[in-house]
Amino acid sequence: MFQKVERMETVISSALPASFAPETIIYPDSDGLPMANNTEHFERIATTKYGLESIFADRDDVVVAGDLFWYPVKGRPRTVLAPDVMVIFGRPKGERKSYKQWEEGGIAPQVVFEFVSESNTTSEMTNKAIFYDRYGVQEYYLYDIERKILSGFVRFQEQDESLEVIPEMSDWTSPRLGVRFDISSGELVLQKPDGTTFLSYAELENVLSETRKRLNTFAAKLRELGINPDSL
Repeated sequence: MFQKVERMETVISSALPASFAPETIIYPDSDGLPMANNTEHFERIATTKYGLESIFADRDDVVVAGDLFWYPVKGRPRTVLAPDVMVIFGRPKGERKSYKQWEEGGIAPQVVFEFVSESNTTSEMTNKAIFYDRYGVQEYYLYDIERKILSGFVRFQEQDESLEVIPEMSDWTSPRLGVRFDISSGELVLQKPDGTTFLSYAELENVLSETRKRLNTFAAKLRELGINPDSL
């Protein structure tokens, strides 16, 4: 599906010396740029990351990362991208400054999300698509925040050579995540396998606040009955 090129690199010229010996290869952890281009972009990244983390909270072999540098090839520090959100199955949870694939059992991120804002160029997003296709991503989801357009690409079989366009994204369910993509409202809504919706931080705080109110009301009722809820 994607046009094949002989070589495609993401260059971080400000982070690398002009020349260096092989034994002193540096893999930067940041390019010094902000994670998101605006508040909605950030909200999309955060909501998706934390929603996915909640799905796999009980699995120690699933990593969910946001804006983390991914180096697929040892010795090529200029070949790097930081997906908005990526999911890696088969690797232990834990803090990482970057994801160096050769130190992670050779496992590439299987699922990647990108959220397009007004500052992203067509050539930038094309290069990202080629990168993900070349280095083994199994599912790639792209949402244009401004135009409210959702696109998806998948390897229908893990051994497939290339990512293929998902012809219809409405009500699409990710084979690996179990996440449903709902665009019926005109906005992208992600749903967990249990049918609940991914919540933003503000929405989650509201839910927790309501839960705390109910618990406090219940505790007050118990005290009226002469029961100390702290002893239960």
